[in-house]
Amino acid sequence: MSHDLRDKYRSTPLYGGNAAFIESYYEEFLRNPDSITDPRWRAYFQGLSEAAGQGRDVPHGPIQRSFAHYVQRRATGGAGAGARADEALVAAAAQRQAAVLRLINAYRVRGHEVARLDPLGLWQRPPVSDLDPGFHGLGEGDMDTVFNTGSLFAEERLPLRKILDLVRTVYTGTVGAEYMHIVDTRRKRWIQQRLEGSWGRLALSADDRRHVLMQLTAAEGIEKYLHTRYVGQKRFSLEGSDALIPQLDDLIRHAGRRGVDEVVIGMAHRGRLNVLVNILGKSPRELFEEFEGKHDLSDPFYSGDVKYHMGFSSDVGVDDRLVHLVLAFNPSHLEIVNPVVLGSVRSRQDRRGDHTGDRVLPVLIHGDASFAGQGVVMEVFNMSQTRGYRVGGSVHIVVNNQVGFTTSNPEDARSTMYCTDVAKMVQAPIFHVNADDPEAVLFVTRLALEYRMEFHEDVVIDLVCYRRQGHNEADEPAVTQPLMYQHIKQRPTCRALYAEHLAQDDLLRAEEADSLVDSYREGLDEGRNIIREWAGMIGNQYTVKWDDFRQGDWDQSTPTALPKERVHQLAQAMNRFPENFRLHGRVERIVDDRRKMAAGALPVDWGFAELLAYASLIEDGYSTRLSGQDSGRGTFFHRHAVFHNQQDASAYVPLRHLDGRGNFTVIDSLLSEEAVLGFEYGYATADPRTLVIWEAQFGDFANGAQVVIDQFISSGEAKWRRLCGLAMFLPHGYEGQGPEHSSARLERYLQLCAEHNMQVCVPSTPAQMFHMIRRQMLRAYRKPLIVMTPKSLLRRRIAMSSLDELTQGEFQPVLPDVGSLAKGKIRRLILCSGRVYYDLLEMREEQGIDDTALVRIEQLYPFPHAAFEAVLGTYPKLREVVWCQDEPKNQGAWYYIEHRIRKVLKANQNLRYAGRAASASTAAGYHELHLQQQKQLLDEAFGRSDVDAASAPVSAH
Repeated sequence: MSHDLRDKYRSTPLYGGNAAFIESYYEEFLRNPDSITDPRWRAYFQGLSEAAGQGRDVPHGPIQRSFAHYVQRRATGGAGAGARADEALVAAAAQRQAAVLRLINAYRVRGHEVARLDPLGLWQRPPVSDLDPGFHGLGEGDMDTVFNTGSLFAEERLPLRKILDLVRTVYTGTVGAEYMHIVDTRRKRWIQQRLEGSWGRLALSADDRRHVLMQLTAAEGIEKYLHTRYVGQKRFSLEGSDALIPQLDDLIRHAGRRGVDEVVIGMAHRGRLNVLVNILGKSPRELFEEFEGKHDLSDPFYSGDVKYHMGFSSDVGVDDRLVHLVLAFNPSHLEIVNPVVLGSVRSRQDRRGDHTGDRVLPVLIHGDASFAGQGVVMEVFNMSQTRGYRVGGSVHIVVNNQVGFTTSNPEDARSTMYCTDVAKMVQAPIFHVNADDPEAVLFVTRLALEYRMEFHEDVVIDLVCYRRQGHNEADEPAVTQPLMYQHIKQRPTCRALYAEHLAQDDLLRAEEADSLVDSYREGLDEGRNIIREWAGMIGNQYTVKWDDFRQGDWDQSTPTALPKERVHQLAQAMNRFPENFRLHGRVERIVDDRRKMAAGALPVDWGFAELLAYASLIEDGYSTRLSGQDSGRGTFFHRHAVFHNQQDASAYVPLRHLDGRGNFTVIDSLLSEEAVLGFEYGYATADPRTLVIWEAQFGDFANGAQVVIDQFISSGEAKWRRLCGLAMFLPHGYEGQGPEHSSARLERYLQLCAEHNMQVCVPSTPAQMFHMIRRQMLRAYRKPLIVMTPKSLLRRRIAMSSLDELTQGEFQPVLPDVGSLAKGKIRRLILCSGRVYYDLLEMREEQGIDDTALVRIEQLYPFPHAAFEAVLGTYPKLREVVWCQDEPKNQGAWYYIEHRIRKVLKANQNLRYAGRAASASTAAGYHELHLQQQKQLLDEAFGRSDVDAASAPVSAH
């Protein structure tokens, strides 16, 4: 606004049109404070804006009236002392008004710091000066003065006493709300409306409140029953956080009413048995049998797991519809279940076409110490809004028993005020709540659910409680937490407190509360569930019949070849692009070469063979989901499943435009191994008709996800009968790139192999890769597939395949010698896997060696005994068998494969090792040393150098 306009306005009496003008002037300040050059106006606007904390959301009617008085007095302000006195009074009133708005904002920002959150009353927090009216220049004399309430969701004008009553009730009671860190004003205002408009409470009916008491009775009842019936047995009791049961019950009911069809829950062991029985409806009798050790031991491949790791699925009634509940299996690694649950949820959403996440809801239940302490929590938050991993937001519940693992204290467990502070990285709202106020728990639970359904983002509930028992039932927590457990022993249970509360409100008599306890216990005595309406496993059109994927046999032949006509048709679709789509020059040459490969004019390379396998599966109705760091292009510039227009940077994925019934998804993942691999495992366990692949940028990067490999991928079927067809692609090969980019730690996967739990393959040709990928889906069973994929071989001409190898045959676990050597002359057989085969082949040809055959073991587990023995039988004069590997002797396949080879050797045949000596590091860091070691192991393989004692011949017997 110009100086002339401003001066003209000052000298003109205020009228209706000018009120709107002043409001627009204020709006101009909100857009750009520096545009207001008059320091008096700017100071006044600044006070209003800072106090309200919400900018243009402040109701402007009262502000206009305030301006009217202010401007009228300024218009006549130079007339004398009386006018100046009036102006001083108005200015003072404006300052007090601004102070009130600042006070309201202080409660929104910092009220949670003094809220009554700890049921034990042990928290010692410093006072927050911002919450004192005196800090803002307000005193007792202002309490009955009526002020504009600004952006507070209340009447437009209220006495200060009433304003304080409202903000203290909402922000410093048994709920502490943290949401002012959210940048988006719309989300903040949405939360404020629901907090302040309801005074932070629910209007529960008498029946609803009695239902809450019944849930608390069940939560306490199952724990006491188990404690007395199975003395000393571990169960990781929920006692002290009993409110979790009515909380989950209410969450599921209201989610069902919002149209949610499935709720997938992930949680650690604390309270799991309680949730299984009282939320999912598991039979108490079945649980008791687990305590008594009554298990079905007829399946030799099923070793089982402890009862507080087990999962469960059920359909439960919500009003007139069913909601499918899933409690995911989880080992003792606590938070690692989070990405697994989210992967399962994403899979279910994709199957339903639920792209917003309205039909499938993830609920993640955490411990306070693990939520703050385990990095996978941060990784999961980081992936929550990314394209490949978003699920429409999760409801997080932190069972905050304040003591972690008994001996820990909060000052040792984290560096922040709250265990939930990590959630602020994604601006998730956090609602802290005193778990001994179950109605407040239900209030924040419904608020959190509504927020998630409205904005499809994560939301956190910090259920502040305590743990009545020790870390487990054999533990004595008072040894390390004496003061806390003195308070706990003296404190009534949540059920008792709430029953007393209902009695005070004349909703319940004491004997009725006792009757509920007796009734629940009688149900347990009879082994029946009286708390959960369980409909059994009814299923629906999206239910997967996993029995269809248990029919296979490891040795069963699986035809995987494609007719040439189909190869040509698929290749045309794979290499077709929109009009005016300009490829990068290097990529255009790759596409041209692929067209020639399809015509048989060029050998088939790895990228083409791989994509052709995906295309054929998609056309057959299977989907493919490939994720990893740089998976779209390929770390080694070989895949090019995603193409980028060099004119406008738009992306095009040809495999998404096939005529098949399957889908193709390729994701350049966030820089995470643990969370991403856990997510992909979860996805694969929920959809057997999707080929799910996680690709490491380099094979050794999988180390960052070792817990997923150990606890889920390798053992999930044995522990939980959980089938999974996940494939892991791990680039592996010794090419002088140093210790961190050579080894995928093949030996670790082989060590985990037993009971036909998974497959470990090392394909050495594109054709083998093609057939292996197709076999993974076409077989009638699902097992994890671990693949040592190539690096330098991707461009090695000698490592290409012919088109005929794709249109004929199938995956061969053992590849016999491809040379034309006379088998009757063969005295030495070198066995190997992977890249080293081509070094051996080149050396044999260069030196004209004609008495040595080269055989590749392409599937190390399950070991192909029959095929291997058949190959050995073709060499009648064989005297020496050599296992040659790139890896050091204590790594790679040697210690795994040695006894398997020896088992079939004859008395006159010896076995020896050719490879690097045992090493603490996976590979040499100096290229010259690598070359020296490589030459030595090749010479040793062909018997061209002295062999040290450690590699001396080993007799077969």
